[in-house]
Amino acid sequence: MRNWEEVFQNWIKPASDTEDQKIQNAIDAVKKALAKDAILNRFTKIYIHGSYRNNVNVRLNSDIDIGILYTGDTFGFQLPSGKTKHDYGLGNPNISYDDFRQNVSSVLYSHFGYASVTEGNKAFKLSSTTYRVDADIIPVLVHRSYNPDGSYICGVEFDNLNGTRIINWPERLMDNEHWINQHYENGVSKNTRTSRRYKSVVRILKRIMYEMADAGSTAAKDVSGFTIECLVWNVPDSLFDAPTWSGMIQKIIAHLWNNTRTLESCNEWAEVSDLKYLFGSFGDSDRAIAHRFINEAWDYIGVSK
Repeated sequence: MRNWEEVFQNWIKPASDTEDQKIQNAIDAVKKALAKDAILNRFTKIYIHGSYRNNVNVRLNSDIDIGILYTGDTFGFQLPSGKTKHDYGLGNPNISYDDFRQNVSSVLYSHFGYASVTEGNKAFKLSSTTYRVDADIIPVLVHRSYNPDGSYICGVEFDNLNGTRIINWPERLMDNEHWINQHYENGVSKNTRTSRRYKSVVRILKRIMYEMADAGSTAAKDVSGFTIECLVWNVPDSLFDAPTWSGMIQKIIAHLWNNTRTLESCNEWAEVSDLKYLFGSFGDSDRAIAHRFINEAWDYIGVSK
């Protein structure tokens, strides 16, 4: 039987220095590609999101999520019920999202070549080389969510290839110039409150997920690393206070198992940004996916229910 305490102590480590350099190389390569286009060079801002940005990426599975944010006059918006864009003085956009995405597409294919770039439903996949990791690149617009008084908060939005609009909050505009990554800030805060154990637990559960997926587990393949990060963020801070990693993981998995059995017990759980409900969009189907993974993870490490 595996010594899980030793395994977990190894799994809490972040990416190695070599992996970190390859990640930075991927970021630099995308910046270099955008710099070749006068419009994109002037009116875009690159931001890093996902596991690397939030310091919960794991060894041997490092990649990078890159957002390309259009910073010109075009933005998407949501309005309160009964309001129209004319109530807020909103005109027509200077560029459509489809045109912006096409501009990014042209630059990526021109710079990296068709063999290295694959267009997916959400993102462009930039393949790894000996000097860079895989990168998922998503062109996004600023999203404004308006209040009745005309104030608003900002996130980002993009369209899938099927036309579905997706709104996320990886970076939120505080005023006209300053952005805050609320997901990142909330993760840092919880990590501090739990004596730097929160992010280590996320890495451990993600490594369990990768092992289970490699062994053929459908439950592990269906769940995402982002969902795991959010699940752990909703665990009470008191459960991170344990003398051993194995004891802590058992308590946390038990808590997650009990509280994801029904939607009623976790329907107010939030994403790490605390701006969206974790199971808000697809409700019980997402909850069921998370519970199946937790159930199999419990069995995988040999904890009796």
